Amino acid sequence: MARSKSSSAWLKRHVNDPYVHRARAHGYRSRAAYKLIEIADRDGFARPGDAVVDLGAAPGGWAQALAERVGRSGRVMAVDLLEIAPIPGVTVVRGDFREETVLQRLEDALDGRKLDLVVSDMAPNLSGVRATDQARSVHLCELALAFAKDHLKPRGAFLVKVFQGSGYPEFLAAMRAVFIAVASRKPGASRGDSKEMYLVGKGLKAGTGP
Repeated sequence: MARSKSSSAWLKRHVNDPYVHRARAHGYRSRAAYKLIEIADRDGFARPGDAVVDLGAAPGGWAQALAERVGRSGRVMAVDLLEIAPIPGVTVVRGDFREETVLQRLEDALDGRKLDLVVSDMAPNLSGVRATDQARSVHLCELALAFAKDHLKPRGAFLVKVFQGSGYPEFLAAMRAVFIAVASRKPGASRGDSKEMYLVGKGLKAGTGP
């Protein structure tokens, strides 16, 4: 079967993508690792010794980069519905983060330890209906924010992928209600035609914890 024009264009762009080549050269599982690295460098998080949870972690590019940054004295836990091949220094919890049983397994593994950083690259399975997909995406962001609010240290940080559209202003307002500082980021590895962006929240406001 012949490829469609759109799939052929994607393949050409992927093959010529410098971040794809860099990821292969450095052993990262996805080019997305460079999004995390750029933002972490700019905002000064994921430091040696940090405890981190990575939501929506498959295939593991972010988790790899996080494990490198926090080192042996740190801890990285990666959560995804999809299988994630083992990563040195990373504890994998497989399951749907939206389910209470999976959330409980994650909380049991944390054993009451507060986190320095929560990152979320979660995205819904696309239906092709823009309004539906946007609503599902915002819902995942809301779930990640609720988890971060409950499990971060007072000076912790939260990084989440968002898409501008319906529900985005309300989610941004929710972020600002939780964190002392909120900033938007568009890393170089994020393709220019992508509507994705990243929000960084730092420092929990007083009274926002569990």
